[in-house]
Amino acid sequence: MTGALLFLTALVAAESVTAFVDVVAGIAFHVVLMFLLILLSSHAAPPLHKLYLALALVPLIRIVSLSMPSSEISQTYRYLLISLPLFIGMLVAIRVLRFRPSDVGLTLDSPVLQGLVACTGVGFGWIEFVILRPDPLVANLTLGEVIPPALILLVATGFVEELAFRGIIQRSAEETLGSWGWVYTAVVSSVLYIGYLRLSVGQWIFVLLAALFFGWVVKRSGSLLGVTLSHGTINIVAYIVLPSLIH
Repeated sequence: MTGALLFLTALVAAESVTAFVDVVAGIAFHVVLMFLLILLSSHAAPPLHKLYLALALVPLIRIVSLSMPSSEISQTYRYLLISLPLFIGMLVAIRVLRFRPSDVGLTLDSPVLQGLVACTGVGFGWIEFVILRPDPLVANLTLGEVIPPALILLVATGFVEELAFRGIIQRSAEETLGSWGWVYTAVVSSVLYIGYLRLSVGQWIFVLLAALFFGWVVKRSGSLLGVTLSHGTINIVAYIVLPSLIH
């Protein structure tokens, strides 16, 4: 628990530097943090070594997202480009940690529950839109314009992020920290949004509550399907549908 709390403190510091001081300094902070976690993983005893290696995905996410050029490509395809190296890193982590697909939620268990969870993305998406009021990712709500970015959001933000947090990290946290590892994972994933959006306290609480809900669902069902669809739907509603209708 000490190591896990120290990482959480360092992550808050890194995200604060990124959001409120300097992006380059934030990237440097995350690079040091990532390599430190990999080093600790190689020396820690089981199962703590799994948690350290899984947590190294968190600074990797920020390094890739902050380093990706933002002016040369559209925001939609930027999500896709960011997700590709992250997905490769996750596959490597799964192999090194010797996780089976079912260990990280890649199952179709509890299909009725998964469908109900997927539907929560509409409500969560509406709340996120009200909080953030983002600009629309598409000019018009036509099938030709909506389908490509919707699929990208579903895969790049829904599946990839949930595989990282509710799959690899949550599994490692539960093996190391016990049954409340899903709560720790939710806090870690919510902290990462500080640097993304410079959230207020109220906005951060909403992100935390959504992360806790997703973590609880995966803990109970053992599947990422519902939370993946819900997460993707949140972004589709908040960044494509509602902005286009209201703007």
